[in-house]
Amino acid sequence: MIRSAQVTDVPVIRAMIRELAEYEKVPDEARATEEQLREALFGERPAAFAHIAESPDGEVVGFSLWFLSFSTWRGVHGIYLEDLYVRPGARGGGYGKALLRELARICVERGYGRLEWAVLNWNAPTIAFYEALGARPQDEWSVYRLTDGPLAELGSDGGEDRRQGVLRK
Repeated sequence: MIRSAQVTDVPVIRAMIRELAEYEKVPDEARATEEQLREALFGERPAAFAHIAESPDGEVVGFSLWFLSFSTWRGVHGIYLEDLYVRPGARGGGYGKALLRELARICVERGYGRLEWAVLNWNAPTIAFYEALGARPQDEWSVYRLTDGPLAELGSDGGEDRRQGVLRK
């Protein structure tokens, strides 16, 4: 039912990423190309990993895409789950739990200290699913993100940092 993704799965992974973006009401945000996914998952130095959920007849019905994190407090790696998606027709069939179980198994097997992810606050069915598994929200933390213009501005080289008045070398 759950297997490691193969390079031939890239088109269906990309399709499910688009489906997930539509479900999350931000279809224009899913800009990753098959080439980018292929490189990230199967390139010379993979930066991310994926698992596929298949129905008994071999149909791909879901996926998880994850990468390693590191806890400076615990001194060990963890898994950050970027995406977990099960197609609507397969929901309730145990595929989401099986994908999470596989990631938890990897954590235990490798001595990783955490399995973490984010969920949209309005996604009540998914929150209920995660909490039924024993996951708890980290209410004292807020996620911050830099993208597009602000990321480019902060990451540009040369000159004075306009926000802090500090000369960068």
